[in-house]
Amino acid sequence: MAGKGFTVKKSWDNPIEHAMPASARVPASFAIGPVTVAPATVLAPMAGVTDTVFRRFIRHASLFTPGHDGETVEDAITNQQSGCGLLMTEFTSADGLSRMRESKRKRYLTFYEDEHPIAAQIFGSNPETLAEAARIVEQTGFDTVDLNLGCPAKRVVGCNGGSGLLRDLPRIGEIFRAVRAAVSIPFTVKFRLGWSDASIICVELARMAESEGLNAVALHARTREQAYTGQARWEWIAAVKDAVRIPVIGNGDIRTPEDAAAMVDQSGCDAVMIGRAAPSNPWIFRQIAEYTATGAYTQPTEADRWRMIRTYFQMLLAEAEASQLLPRDARHGETAGKMKQFASWFTHGVAGGAKLRQQVFVCKTGREVLDAVDRFFESRLAVSTAAEELPDAEDTNTGDALASSAFACSG
Repeated sequence: MAGKGFTVKKSWDNPIEHAMPASARVPASFAIGPVTVAPATVLAPMAGVTDTVFRRFIRHASLFTPGHDGETVEDAITNQQSGCGLLMTEFTSADGLSRMRESKRKRYLTFYEDEHPIAAQIFGSNPETLAEAARIVEQTGFDTVDLNLGCPAKRVVGCNGGSGLLRDLPRIGEIFRAVRAAVSIPFTVKFRLGWSDASIICVELARMAESEGLNAVALHARTREQAYTGQARWEWIAAVKDAVRIPVIGNGDIRTPEDAAAMVDQSGCDAVMIGRAAPSNPWIFRQIAEYTATGAYTQPTEADRWRMIRTYFQMLLAEAEASQLLPRDARHGETAGKMKQFASWFTHGVAGGAKLRQQVFVCKTGREVLDAVDRFFESRLAVSTAAEELPDAEDTNTGDALASSAFACSG
């Protein structure tokens, strides 16, 4: 229903290291129709990732207040509420939404008031079905509705959904018209360069979206054949920006605040969309806001990582306990599985993370997962504290031996 059986690649192929541009920054805000998005950062829709718990976690993990000791940074573009301006759901089947009972829809379209502004993303290939799904999205209270023309998964493409539709521009035009006529909320589309290098159609598609009354476009600057391999080609984001007057959101290979600023600098895009970097570095939106305000940003400490993992996992457990959409055993089992899935994201960059993942994957319950995380970080932080309290190596040979032991444990 919501992207089952498809996972986003967690690594990047030979990522380019961008220097901080001299002046370019992620904009303070942009507008999708009447919806103001501030700052101009968007959490990409990711199957199996961007459910309501993760979205709220990102929204609140991203909080950043410019200035120090209550002071305000003057003459700087700053973030107003959160480092993430717009949240997006997992992509959801339009056919499934139109056929299922209203009570079951809640499982896929649940969101909370603190998630506004929020967009629901739908996929499918039938114009009438997509229009009906868009009406359901509007009635549910979402701020915008987005059409997925980017998913490269074989299961989705095989049904002519996602990026499969990039081979059928006339059908896309029919879908644009049907959905636009069905709803009054802003309507956007996320797409790729094209099916392959031999059929790059992103500029033509963006122009069609504008002519049919869509309010913004988001471009993942890879083809369907590339999936998540190779480099995102930001020059095509620039080409789309030059071709249309509606807002253009750039997506692809943003791992750091430097990358986000470089994309804006090189393409002129109105906003940036971040996918894979968000679960591996949930602070990225806050870091972008901090860099925008001050020209620098802080890196999380190991204690920060521990608090971050605990917070998210505790949110998952609380949501499972409160939810009535599945039997208790089923929802707690699903939560443990989700925690194991995210352990591979969250331990990215953590020394000894492979050991933690091994411990997590043998756990049977969510509580066991949380206990394993606590033991891992308590041990690591204890070793770090002990190392800091050691005498200088010049003072004693015993200090050399203890320092070597502590270093070995920390690796």
